[in-house]
Amino acid sequence: MTMSSGKSKNRELPAYIRFFVPLALQAASQALTYPLVAMVASRGPGGTLNLAGLAQSSAVIFMLSTLGFGLVSTGMVFARTLEGFQRFKSVCIIIGFLVAFVQSVLCIPLVSHFFFADLIGLPPSIERPAALTLLATIPLQFLFFLRIPFQVAMYNALATGTASMATMLRIILTLMLSALFSISGFVGTIWAVVCLTLPVALEVAASAFLARPYLTRLKPSEIPPPLKKDIFMFSTPLSIGAHLQSMSGIIIGAFISRAASPELVLPVYFLALGLATPFAYSSTRITEVVYAFPPSSKKDYSTLSFALGAGATLGLLPLIFILPGLSDLYYVQLQNLDPVNLPLVIETALALTFYPVCVAIRAQGEGLAGLAKKPGLVVIGQAVFLAIILITGTIMLSMEVSGNLMGVAALILSNLSSTIILRLMLRKDEFA
Repeated sequence: MTMSSGKSKNRELPAYIRFFVPLALQAASQALTYPLVAMVASRGPGGTLNLAGLAQSSAVIFMLSTLGFGLVSTGMVFARTLEGFQRFKSVCIIIGFLVAFVQSVLCIPLVSHFFFADLIGLPPSIERPAALTLLATIPLQFLFFLRIPFQVAMYNALATGTASMATMLRIILTLMLSALFSISGFVGTIWAVVCLTLPVALEVAASAFLARPYLTRLKPSEIPPPLKKDIFMFSTPLSIGAHLQSMSGIIIGAFISRAASPELVLPVYFLALGLATPFAYSSTRITEVVYAFPPSSKKDYSTLSFALGAGATLGLLPLIFILPGLSDLYYVQLQNLDPVNLPLVIETALALTFYPVCVAIRAQGEGLAGLAKKPGLVVIGQAVFLAIILITGTIMLSMEVSGNLMGVAALILSNLSSTIILRLMLRKDEFA
C-alpha cells in the first residue's frame, strides 16, 4: 500500500463513521423498545415466563413482517414520482393486510396450540403469554406497514435525520409508558403490548406529518409508472432472505425448549439476547456503508476493516450491564430476574459479545453481493444461515449442551457460515 492510499483510507474512516452512526442509532433505538417493555411483561403474573412468551411471539411477528422487508429498497426505486409513490403506498397496505391476516390465522386456538406447543415445544406456562401477545399485536403489525411509505419518502429526499426524529419520539414514549405502567401496576403481557403499540401509532402519525413537505415535491411521472405487479415482483426476492433468517429465533427457541430446564434457560437467554440484539441489528447497517463506499478493487478491505471495528465496538457495549451494581439494577430490579440466575445471564451476555461482530461481517458480505448485482446469492447465504442453525441445534441438543450456550453458538456459527459462503460464491467478482 502506498502512502497516498493510506492517507485516503484515513480520510474515509470519518466518512464511514458519519454515515454509519446515525443509521446504527436508529436501528438500535428501534430494537431497544422490546427490552423496555419487557419490564412491564415480567412484572405481571408469571414473572419472567411472560418475557419468554413475549419474546417468542415477537419472533413470530418479526418473521411475518419480513414478508415486507424488501419494501424500503423497492420504494427507493419506484416511489420517486407522484404515481409511483401512490402505487407503492397501495402495495404496502395490501402486504400489511395479508401479513395481519396470516397472523390472525395463527391466533386461532387450535392453530396457536399446534404452533407454540407442538411445533416449537413451549411449556404451557410460556405458551399462554406467547399466544395472547401474538393476538394482541395484530394492530401493531399493520402499523409497521403503514409507516414504510412515509419513511421511504424521507429517505428518497435524503432527509434521514428527519425520519429518525419520528423514531426517537417513539422510543421516548415507550420509555415513559414502560416506567409509568410499571409504577402504576399496569403490568403483564397485554400492557406490554400497549406499550409497544401506542408509540408506533404516534410514530406513523409523526412520519406522515414530517413527510408532507417531501411528498408535495413529488412530480408526475414522465414515463409510464410502475405497475403494482412490478413493485411486488421487485420486493419479493429481497424479502425471501430476511424471511429465512427471521425463522432463526423461533427455531433456536424450539431447541432450547427441548434442552434441560427450559423454564429457567429460556427467560435467561432472551434477557441477555434482548440487550445484544439492538447492537447486532445496528451491525446490519454495514450493508449501507458498502453501498455508499464501494471497494475500489479486490484488495480494498476498508469496509471489511470498518465492519470488524464497528462490530467489535457494538459487541462490547452490552457488557456495561453486567458490571456490579448495573447487573442487579437492570436484570434483578427492572426485569424481575431471580438473583440466583444472575450468573447464568452474565455467562450468556459474555458469550454474545461476538454476535454483533459476526453480523457485521455478514452484512458486509451481503453488501458486496448487492454491488455485484447478485441478490440471489444473499438468499443462498440466508438459506445456509438457517441450515447451520438447525445443524448446530441438533448436534448440541444431542450433546446436552446448556440451552443458553446452544443459542449463542447457533447465532455465531450461522452468521459466519453465511458470510463464508457468500465470499466463496463471489470470489471471482471484482469487489469480493
